[in-house]
Amino acid sequence: MAIYHMQAKVVSRGSGRSAVAASAYMSCSRMYNDYDGIQHDYTRKQGLIYQEVMLPPMAPLEWNDREQLWNAVEENEKTKDSRLAREFVVALPVELDKDSNISLLQNFIQKNFVDMGMCADFAIHNTDGHNPHAHILLTVRPLNENGTWQYKTEKEYLCIKNGEERGFTASEFKTAQKQGWEKQYRYKVGKKKEYLTSSVAQEKGYERIDKHPKSSRYGRQNPISEQWNSDEQLCIWRANWADAVNEMLARNQINATIDHRSFADQGITEQPTIHEGYIAQNMEKKGMIADRCEINRQIRADNKMLRELKAKVAKLAEAVEKSIPIIAETLEAIRNHMIFTQYHLLHNEMQKEVIHDWMNHFNPILNKYNTVKKKLKAKVTERKELNVKKEKTSILNPIQHIKLNQQLTTITEEIEELKSRKEQLIFQAECSTDKDMTNLSKKYDQMNNNLDILDSQDISLKKQLEKDAAAFREEKFRPEPEQYTELLDTRIQIRPDFRDKLIEQLKGTFGKYYDYHRRDIAANEVDYLNVEDPDVFSHRAWELEYQRKQEMQRNQPVRSRKKSYDMEL
Repeated sequence: MAIYHMQAKVVSRGSGRSAVAASAYMSCSRMYNDYDGIQHDYTRKQGLIYQEVMLPPMAPLEWNDREQLWNAVEENEKTKDSRLAREFVVALPVELDKDSNISLLQNFIQKNFVDMGMCADFAIHNTDGHNPHAHILLTVRPLNENGTWQYKTEKEYLCIKNGEERGFTASEFKTAQKQGWEKQYRYKVGKKKEYLTSSVAQEKGYERIDKHPKSSRYGRQNPISEQWNSDEQLCIWRANWADAVNEMLARNQINATIDHRSFADQGITEQPTIHEGYIAQNMEKKGMIADRCEINRQIRADNKMLRELKAKVAKLAEAVEKSIPIIAETLEAIRNHMIFTQYHLLHNEMQKEVIHDWMNHFNPILNKYNTVKKKLKAKVTERKELNVKKEKTSILNPIQHIKLNQQLTTITEEIEELKSRKEQLIFQAECSTDKDMTNLSKKYDQMNNNLDILDSQDISLKKQLEKDAAAFREEKFRPEPEQYTELLDTRIQIRPDFRDKLIEQLKGTFGKYYDYHRRDIAANEVDYLNVEDPDVFSHRAWELEYQRKQEMQRNQPVRSRKKSYDMEL
């Protein structure tokens, strides 16, 4: 079925990426990057369906060659953390054929990007035949009418006039200066450094210590770039993609639609799954459990339970109004889901305690190890420098030789002491080599990441618990007050079956980590949240059991009752 997926990313040198490499990857081609001299070869990559470069009218025609286009981008960006391109990854409807998907992309890119002045490079991939998607690479710097690049940001000087501060670009300052605006420079004022205008500083005799005038931190952004980079524009693009896909599906008479809005905005109570990525999927294929896949499995299980609850609520609406058995089943189903959710929270809390204990144990060891390692490296470097110095010292200078030998002896002893300390820390960490310590450090970072994942999961679980509690309260007060006893008795009769289902679900989800004691704690906390007294249930259950036994005794024949009485005696 058609799904909505539109991921926006920025290709920047600061994150270690290049526009040439990104284009070569998505077009499955070989491209040379003039900026760093690296050849990127992705000709062996499989799954390329279609690729194309689309240019606005003012762009040079030679940029139809993607290698020339992206090398022109790389050449124009000078800094080591420059933003080079914007990349979108969109899911294409599996219901559409290749030509329809190509037409869909071309129209969308032309209207939303090229018509705004961007150069677009896109490719369609479908490696396994079930996941058609497209990569769209866009330029982020606007073009002039003659095909040259515009600026992204322009230096903005913060000037003063009558105590008011305002920003001006270099061209604007020429006019502003005539109106009395002055640039600010840094001056030494006693022991402090302050920004002052030249006129004020000259009156007080302060010394200027910096030739650069005060300016805004990031400069003034090009208004076109500002629009392209805005959150509002991204929302427009997301909505336009949904509209374009739905229009193409309707044109092909396919009964399916997608929606760019979040589940919450659509009024859908199900939790969305998270992006797993190929690393997590490869781990699963190898038989290992990936955190992201595990979270998605749990989300799907919760969504399935939620859909079952919704189905039961719908069934309840269609049934006879205020039907006690249906209300009782719905209440117990909601209670089961709440207990499962609360159990999950308690399980996460246990996991976090274990992780915290592990981290608290190894954190000081790793910190000390890293400190000792840095000191050791510095001492080894210092010893090398002393050896070089000693070699260069003339033998006719014995005093200097003696002094250097003493320093070498001292530093060698310190190195040995640091090595010994490092070995102790390695032993303390239950490791054998430096490589083991590196792996331990990576594991520590992974543990820290796991804590973030658990915290994020807890937020979702708590929200779900609140929704279930609200649904429980709504169902609980559907019957009339005189029906409460009947509802209580019905719930008591069906609860054992629901308890068995819950235990089976908990064991299936948590496996060997299932703990009946934790289940009981979760049940008590849910009953407290629902303002229900477990003692009332147990007392009423005892009364019903007693009444059942009395009724059985009354229904027994006289001879059977006498025999039973004699046996008891």
